Amino acid sequence: MANEMKVTGHIQELVGNPTPLGLLGLAIVTLVASSQKLGITQGTAYVIPWAIFLGASAQFVAGLLDFKHNNTFGGTAFCAYGFFWFGVAMTWMTGNGTIGLNQAAVMDTQQLGFAFLGYLIFTLFMTVGAMATNKVLFLIFFLIDILFLGLSLSTLKIGDAHMWHEVAAYAEFLIAVFSFYLSGATVLNIQYGYTVLPTGAPFGGLYRKSQAAKNLAA
Repeated sequence: MANEMKVTGHIQELVGNPTPLGLLGLAIVTLVASSQKLGITQGTAYVIPWAIFLGASAQFVAGLLDFKHNNTFGGTAFCAYGFFWFGVAMTWMTGNGTIGLNQAAVMDTQQLGFAFLGYLIFTLFMTVGAMATNKVLFLIFFLIDILFLGLSLSTLKIGDAHMWHEVAAYAEFLIAVFSFYLSGATVLNIQYGYTVLPTGAPFGGLYRKSQAAKNLAA
């Protein structure tokens, strides 16, 4: 039998930067959700569609595309928070009686508190990673830390629940503001090929150490 030559290789699929799409999804859903937390609007019925299609789906799609870019940080972040908003939407649908709820159901909202706590732990790690990207993204992650801290403490009824709920509400609103900015900055900076809107350079000791290691390797 003739020897068969096996040719292996890697095919890189060219895709655009999905970051603006993911950040738009985050901005829209946090803007709408924060309006309810701040008492400007009432109920969650009209928040659910934005949670599913923007907060969840847009971020999840952006995460998958980031993985195609070999961007582990961006892919993990967008997919993880996309799944978070899928979970939140289903929680609201359950609470509204849309799905899975009957009179015999036992609902313990403190279970949500542990979910928020888990995402707080996850976000703390991601905040450290965001320092290697840009300062605006770091600020967004820092605000997400505050959001999950407030949600965890208010839902678990630790300390002044009302105060922590308000802290979470204002943090969520600011997440929307800075996410809109970073989404727009990323689009315009890529579109025009120079810095139209500044986002701040990466910073921190870990980033400097990684750059030094890359320089040595080169």
